[in-house]
Amino acid sequence: MEGRAEPRRPGRKRSEDSREAILEAATELVVEQGYAAVSIEKIAQRAGAGKQTIYRWWPAKGDVLMEALARKADVHIPLPDEGSWAADLRRMLDDSFALGRAPQIGELLCALMVEAQLDPAFGERFRTDFLERRRAALATLVERARRRGDLPPNLTAGFAADVVFGVLWYRLLAVPQPLDRRLTNRLVGLLTAQ
Repeated sequence: MEGRAEPRRPGRKRSEDSREAILEAATELVVEQGYAAVSIEKIAQRAGAGKQTIYRWWPAKGDVLMEALARKADVHIPLPDEGSWAADLRRMLDDSFALGRAPQIGELLCALMVEAQLDPAFGERFRTDFLERRRAALATLVERARRRGDLPPNLTAGFAADVVFGVLWYRLLAVPQPLDRRLTNRLVGLLTAQ
């Protein structure tokens, strides 16, 4: 019959819709209430999902929020190709710092890092699924610059990541200072010096 909608069948689309709703609910709750106040129960209620659905995909609250944050980073911190190492790095740093300044995101980053120190199993997942993912993104820019012949001769992807993310985490966790354009300029100057 024409004009009649097909009934919705269970399967991938439904599961993906549910997964997206859970990740969105988790992000909204962190922004509204902060990391400590978020629970699997609240995420399930907000997403219209069962707790068992959440636990089927993620072992703990931190894992839900880590995936939500990783997806947000993928969207808000693209891999720019601005034509030079300095311009690519500047764009990535500006985008990274803007996300870090977003409401509750800095708090979420700190909370996930703290949880990673307290729970060794989560810590391993956090290093593998989040930290290494961000380091790999920066390494992509470094390798592109190397192919263009645009990279300082002794700069490695590992050292660039240590500097960029070391400064970011130090400012988030130890000595609260702004993630701003001045910091971007200093890091770009340091990492592009010949």
